Amino acid sequence: MYRLAWLVAALCVAPIFAAALAAFTGDLATWRDVLSSVLPRYTATTLALVVIVGSGAAIIGTSTAWLVTVYRFPGVRWLEIALALPLAFPAYVLAYAYTSLLDHPGPVQTLLRSVTGLGPRDYWFPEIRSLGGAAVMLTMVLYPYVYLLARASFRQQSSNAFLVARTLGRAPLAAFWAVALPMARPAIVGGTLLVVMETIADFGTVAFFNVQTFATGIYQAWFSLGDRAAAAQLALCLLTFALLLAGLERAQRGRVRRAGRGGARFEVLAKPRLTGWRAWGAVAICLLPVLVGFLIPAVMLSVMAWGSGQNILQGRYIDLMSNSVLLAMVASVLTVLGAILIGFRARTRPSRTSRGLVVGAGLGYAVPGGVIAVGLMVPLAGLDNAIDSFMEANFGIDTGLLITGSIWLMVMAYMARFMAAALNAYDSGMATVPAHYDAIARSLGQGAGRLLWRVHLPVARTSVLTALLIVFVDVMKELPATLILHPFNFETLAVQAYRLAADERLREAAVPSLALVAFGLIPVLILCRTLGRESA
Repeated sequence: MYRLAWLVAALCVAPIFAAALAAFTGDLATWRDVLSSVLPRYTATTLALVVIVGSGAAIIGTSTAWLVTVYRFPGVRWLEIALALPLAFPAYVLAYAYTSLLDHPGPVQTLLRSVTGLGPRDYWFPEIRSLGGAAVMLTMVLYPYVYLLARASFRQQSSNAFLVARTLGRAPLAAFWAVALPMARPAIVGGTLLVVMETIADFGTVAFFNVQTFATGIYQAWFSLGDRAAAAQLALCLLTFALLLAGLERAQRGRVRRAGRGGARFEVLAKPRLTGWRAWGAVAICLLPVLVGFLIPAVMLSVMAWGSGQNILQGRYIDLMSNSVLLAMVASVLTVLGAILIGFRARTRPSRTSRGLVVGAGLGYAVPGGVIAVGLMVPLAGLDNAIDSFMEANFGIDTGLLITGSIWLMVMAYMARFMAAALNAYDSGMATVPAHYDAIARSLGQGAGRLLWRVHLPVARTSVLTALLIVFVDVMKELPATLILHPFNFETLAVQAYRLAADERLREAAVPSLALVAFGLIPVLILCRTLGRESA
């Protein structure tokens, strides 16, 4: 069992090392071309996107979390749950919906021209297909990371500290800046770093809006130019930045735990009720992200799907959903099993080695899917070709693509990408199992297998189910790794939606996009149910 944990961790780390190795073994001329031509542009665009999305998500997530945690105003019980709903949308699906709504032939500009009588060139309208448009799409679906962590931090803070600031004459806003915000800073920064990691990993949104980032550069180098060395070298640049962010996020996570322990609530603080314009201002601030990030795109996609003439129950879409569900089920089960093995070793054999296994296996969350795909495809494609050449030369048998032509390469990529999510969910459940349970089981003669099966898993079954759902939905939505690795005869909902949108067939793309949102709602609704219990 413990050896299997080593194997799982090695499988998760292998694509990262392979991508780095492929980059360093590439031609120096390719390195020079990358450094002098595309690298400055990709770096500037990616950094601009990171700054805009990170700042926007931090502002929206922190302000809404503070309002729903501290004040009472109309609809607050509903809004504190609804603010998590945009997590159900992949950013690229949001981009499809708003492009159809705001583009030149869309209903908004058509109505504007009909009302004003202006011609197509007589007015200025913000361009949705731009860096700013991509930043807005990403901000609207990623701010819940900051919102959820900041909300949890505000709920755990000492009420006494805030009361002392108020008795010293601080206004509520001044007390927020002086006391509450500094105490919640580790959680806010941790959530913002998660947003930034998701931003640099995004491919579907920036590719659809033709924004040149590292993620699009890797895909273009691989498929459009056929230059695998350049793709690997771009992947290494992005990998370096991603791993730096992973280290910062892990450090912030430790600060969040320490801040939570130090901020125990000694006294319940009565929530003041907002009235008048303040109440409706709070409603507007909290409602706007829900409208923009969930309600408007959901309605728009529904209208587009209705007018597309497509039927989700057609045989083609049934096949797409079957492929997506099959892939997600296999990947989620294997990923969670791997997380259980690694988490069990870390608990029963605590050491630096065990901690290293957990950290190594979880590195993939900070690595974009395109980097993992390149790391797997470069060495395994060479292995496929070597096997085929050997079999052809010695036995006259054409083996084809035994490894890279199957879904198992995709499953391996998903395991590396989402192992951290499964580990975090499983660890949260195991934190509720007292350490002396293990000692009692051992004293009764239970071996490692029985301890896991009869003690740990029954107690952590809810967390295991949560981990399965989270990984299942993440696999359903994953785009760059799926685009690079999927076999020619194996299409998924995400790939179908992207290809239809890339061909400007947005109405048809709405059907698989809605299916993705429906699957994405599963873990979000579970999360909302948890939030509702906390607020009761």
